Amino acid sequence: MSSTACYHCGLPVPAGSNFSVRIGGVERPMCCPGCEAVAGAIVAGGLDNFYRYRDSRNERPEEVPPEDRWAAYDLAEVQRQYVRPFGGGDDDRQLASLLIGGISCAACVWLIEKHLGQLEGVDKVSVNANTQRAQVCFDPSAIRPSQLFAELARIGYRPAPATSANSEDLIQREQRAALRRLGVAGLGTMQVMMFAVALYFGASSGIETELQSYLRWVSLLVATPVVFFAARPFFSAAWRSLRGRSLSMDVPVSLAIGLAYVASFYATVFETGEVYFESISMFTFFLLLGRTVEMRARHRAGLASGGLAQLLPLTATKVEKGEENSVPVAALAAGDIILLRPGDTIPADGEVIEGESGVDESLLSGESAPRQKSPGSTVYAGSVNSDSSLLVRVTAAGQATRLSAIERLVERAQLEKPRQVALADRVAGWFVGLVLVAALTAFAFWWHLDAERAFWVALSVLVVTCPCALSLATPAAVAAATLRLQQIGLLVAAGNLLETLPRITRVVFDKTGTLTRGEPHITQIELLRDGWTEQRVKDCAAALESHSNHPLARAFRAWRGNLGASELRLHTGQGVEGVVDGERLRLGRADFAVQPTGAAAPEIPAAEGQWLLLADTEGPVAWIALGDSLRPSARGAVARLQAEGLHTELLSGDQSAEVARLAAAAGIRDFRAGASPEDKLAHLQQLQRRGDKVLMVGDGLNDVPVLSGADASVAMLSAADLAQSRADAILLNGDLMVLPDAIALARKCRRIVRQNLTWALGYNALALPLAVCGLVPPWAAAIGMSASSLIVVLNALRLSRSRVGKRPVGNLLPTGQVSSGLISRG
Repeated sequence: MSSTACYHCGLPVPAGSNFSVRIGGVERPMCCPGCEAVAGAIVAGGLDNFYRYRDSRNERPEEVPPEDRWAAYDLAEVQRQYVRPFGGGDDDRQLASLLIGGISCAACVWLIEKHLGQLEGVDKVSVNANTQRAQVCFDPSAIRPSQLFAELARIGYRPAPATSANSEDLIQREQRAALRRLGVAGLGTMQVMMFAVALYFGASSGIETELQSYLRWVSLLVATPVVFFAARPFFSAAWRSLRGRSLSMDVPVSLAIGLAYVASFYATVFETGEVYFESISMFTFFLLLGRTVEMRARHRAGLASGGLAQLLPLTATKVEKGEENSVPVAALAAGDIILLRPGDTIPADGEVIEGESGVDESLLSGESAPRQKSPGSTVYAGSVNSDSSLLVRVTAAGQATRLSAIERLVERAQLEKPRQVALADRVAGWFVGLVLVAALTAFAFWWHLDAERAFWVALSVLVVTCPCALSLATPAAVAAATLRLQQIGLLVAAGNLLETLPRITRVVFDKTGTLTRGEPHITQIELLRDGWTEQRVKDCAAALESHSNHPLARAFRAWRGNLGASELRLHTGQGVEGVVDGERLRLGRADFAVQPTGAAAPEIPAAEGQWLLLADTEGPVAWIALGDSLRPSARGAVARLQAEGLHTELLSGDQSAEVARLAAAAGIRDFRAGASPEDKLAHLQQLQRRGDKVLMVGDGLNDVPVLSGADASVAMLSAADLAQSRADAILLNGDLMVLPDAIALARKCRRIVRQNLTWALGYNALALPLAVCGLVPPWAAAIGMSASSLIVVLNALRLSRSRVGKRPVGNLLPTGQVSSGLISRG
């Protein structure tokens, strides 16, 4: 066996081996064809800088798998497990979640991101070295998932889909590793403290030299596993940071632990000076304890990809031709009939066709009280059937369910980093630099004053001013607040929402499906032409609305299928047109319906309700009046928002008098009717130019521009998919009282972040001069630094149990005050 090491994996190169790759102008030896192929692929891609950046050897590839090995990952059934749509509407890009084995350092992250980023069709790559997880945004028309797997394998990594089981396994491994390190540090601290007590008391009472030496050697033996095993993540992270030319808080931590251990090791071997093995162990233990608490809070607040999907059952009871069969949930499709027994978790979205039962929808809405379901009611995947059997027709399965849509939004939020978190990271980086300068200054000062104490004073400065609390101050609070918002029914889909909500000055509501329930019904039909009947008007309107997800279309659901429609076309904010029974018809706003005829729009009837006009190429056919009821929580939510000093406004595309009446019923003084999507966006921009910070709440396609343009936006759970994809948060339970609760919680989060930052900076400002003056020994510095971090984390965790808002008791509307009204596409 040759003593020459493989340049790629570090293993010995067998004698007589002729494998090599030219890297950096030099022929580098390789131990096998696998390493030669991988290194050659890296160099061929122009990524040979990888070998300069890495700080540990790569794993040896057993083989370079052929590309067809990954072909199975292109199958639609397999892609459902790890590939999801990235955007919405016309955005065809997809997001692949991958687990990548073999990542050993920050250079691996650099290599993977650079290599995949060069591929045609790949828009964005984000790799997390700690979780060995990658998010790849790609265009499926330009590149296949199997090509991503093949390229990762070609440069020496082991790709796998980030399924729920794999992701959960990663979390469990991370937690087990953290507990093992914490256990070693805790046991080591307890043992070495006993020896330290004996050394301290012995020094004052004349301990024998042999016994003192023995206790020091035993302390060294106990502290060594703490340093080389429990504290290893600090050294690894610090090295990665320095290689990346940045300063993280692990740098002073590693310096403190490493220098203290080396100095104590020297004092033990040469029997001179003091030893601080107990300070090293205690410092490591308390720092690991703080990070473990933060990690558990992060795991509670963040839903890993696939974490929601694993709440679904593996099988479902499918009813076909009167027979019940157990089938895999993955095999369910729209139109299937399934049987739900009491206690069953609902595997797919569907409509109840038989039976009545309470369903626990707390996963989606945050409300623990079961919701009563009967024929015609909608049930959602992930909910639990409570008391009676239900027969359900599947309307959406797999990635088309609401549960999957929520999961995609969670993933999108996790890819974003709030600006305040990024700022805290930058501040911590600068602070680390100041800490290192302060430690060197303290060392130089004490070297001239008392050389024997110089090292230990500098060590105390490093330890006591470590900016762990500063780095944890914002992320811990944001994670806890995000978790609490989800619990009360608001799913955060954008990382910057919590920092925007406290600055909101105006809340703008849409009408249909937002202030109202979004469950319209026909209240009156006024015929305008002979030869037409009310039934034919309903049938034609239902045919035109058959492919629409707008809340307005629900009013015609009962007559769907009576007539067919073709050439359907939606005109956002105006109405819909199509061909029914050979006639071209339009349904919507009056000016839109009569537009082809060139005639003036007829006057809207004076009776209450939202009036839509049905017209053909000859002119108006009939007026259809729709009614909808105000959400019970609307008036209370508006009152609370106004009590908090926020302005409220109703912005609707409806031209009828219902807008004014609904605004009055909800307690909103400012309202605007007949606004097209362009008008809504222009009005929003005018408010922003005036200095307002606007929160937009909506649910329709015509709300997409304002949801995107608002400072913060909330879409209803029933909203169109495109509206949800453009919103910063999703209101899961339809309870508008969550909005003032969320704003109150965001303000509390801001206060706690400020408290944490004040505490972290104040503690360091107080501890630094004390440490420089030599008044803080290293063991006390370790306790103080760790206690500071724990205080920050525990203060942030108060948000996860925060009781926000006071809900009125009973119905928020006076008896009988039910408002009708529905916007026309708005």
